[in-house]
Amino acid sequence: MDLSNKVAVVTGGGRGLGFAYASALARAGAAVVVNDVDAEAAGHAVKEITAAGGRAVAEVGPVGTSEVAEALVARAVDAFGRLDVMVTNAGVLRDRVLWKMSDDDFDDVVRVHLRGTFTCVRAAAVRMREQGEGGRIITACSPAGQRGNFGQTNYAAAKAGIAAMTRTWAMELARAGITANALVPVAATGMTRTIPAFAPYIEAWEERGEPLPDWLRKAEGFGTPEDVAGLVVYLASDAAASVTGQCVGIGGDKLALWSHPQEVATAYRDGGWNADDIAAAWPVSVGREPQTYGIPAPQAPGA
Repeated sequence: MDLSNKVAVVTGGGRGLGFAYASALARAGAAVVVNDVDAEAAGHAVKEITAAGGRAVAEVGPVGTSEVAEALVARAVDAFGRLDVMVTNAGVLRDRVLWKMSDDDFDDVVRVHLRGTFTCVRAAAVRMREQGEGGRIITACSPAGQRGNFGQTNYAAAKAGIAAMTRTWAMELARAGITANALVPVAATGMTRTIPAFAPYIEAWEERGEPLPDWLRKAEGFGTPEDVAGLVVYLASDAAASVTGQCVGIGGDKLALWSHPQEVATAYRDGGWNADDIAAAWPVSVGREPQTYGIPAPQAPGA
């Protein structure tokens, strides 16, 4: 993929998945604005990218506000003359079960993930429409947003909201030639390191250089941040000009397309439905095969 004529912003680009995205975009030729709330991490990322021959600048700030979003777009334009790709990767976790989750736990996650995605994409869309040459919106979703996850009311809600916003933007921005797609990555990061089922394998990979086991890469679609980055480069490229409104999963050796919510069973009754009618029909019609929910725990072979 040749992205030498593209300029990208990557939020949360100082480490983990964001750094992998920014590095891969730069290797493909794009100029990159690396955003992070941590100035040291953003600066280190820029140093790494430029040392490898890429073009990158840092813009430090916590995503969520319109001011930070507009500063990111302005930085891209000031440094490189335009903006073609917005990758909204920044995120935080405040995991608690429902009855222990505070207002701040909820608001912090929603502000960074959901509002941060909205404000950054809005600012990017304004600039891209002014340029009149199309563009790429790449948001970050999660299996938790697709299926729910224990202890992640805030995170699951934000990620589900991002998927819905992305589908909406695909419609709204189509006439301007701007695509909007969501990543659903599964990778070894600081966030997934907190998951007990993944922690030992991530620790072995990070601290001892042991490769992630084959069953984890295939059956669970769980790999390194670098395994995810190729999808970002593809979606940013001209090759993906016809791909929009999609939630695309990637991790390890697995690439997947997530379904959109849709009706899976229907029933009809002349005159409508009262509670007794629903109770009688439910087990033999629409409720015969209820939908599953939650993310199954990883299972090693023989476990």
